[in-house]
Amino acid sequence: MNHPGSKDCTARGRLFVVAAPSGAGKTSLVQALLGRRPQLQLSISHTTRKPRPTEQEGREYFFVAVDEFHKRVLQLQFLEHAQVFDNHYGTGRAPVEAALASGRSVILEIDWQGARQVRASLPECVTIFILPPSRGALERRLRNRKTESDTAIARRLADAVGDMSHWNEFDYVVVNDDFERALQDLLRIVDGTGEALRGNRPALIPLVAELLA
Repeated sequence: MNHPGSKDCTARGRLFVVAAPSGAGKTSLVQALLGRRPQLQLSISHTTRKPRPTEQEGREYFFVAVDEFHKRVLQLQFLEHAQVFDNHYGTGRAPVEAALASGRSVILEIDWQGARQVRASLPECVTIFILPPSRGALERRLRNRKTESDTAIARRLADAVGDMSHWNEFDYVVVNDDFERALQDLLRIVDGTGEALRGNRPALIPLVAELLA
């Protein structure tokens, strides 16, 4: 199988959908993946949350007002949309479709709710779920951010269990125990050589049992 971007003039790009519980390292892994495969295009989502100090319009997100977001929902402008915590997030349908039609492969970094909607709209997409190696590691990563209160962290941990319960809806599962190894696993999936990382592999069962206990 060709690498994304190495194609003939008629080949359609592939859509890779990456989801994970908060704190599993999804954003860092996707950024590293884009560094290794620059021919991939990152889909930029719309959100109603306020930008963080380090974020720029059109780089991390397109920041929109709640009323504007709801208008776009009614106009069917989103490939997927969801409410996560107290904010709304959505993926613009037109730019993703345009990129795929032109032969560009696209990475979409969203939550499991959005992934389910994208799968329904574009069943040919490749879905990837990232798991932490343990509940303890997940909590440590959230606390190391030093951006949220203990109450907010407790809420995120509780929500993470709900998120992780949807792991078996995904084509592939990557365990982010060692960052470089997890990145190599993502590269294998994107390059079409990740069959050993299928989400239905028996080796995942004990880990999932511990994460969901």
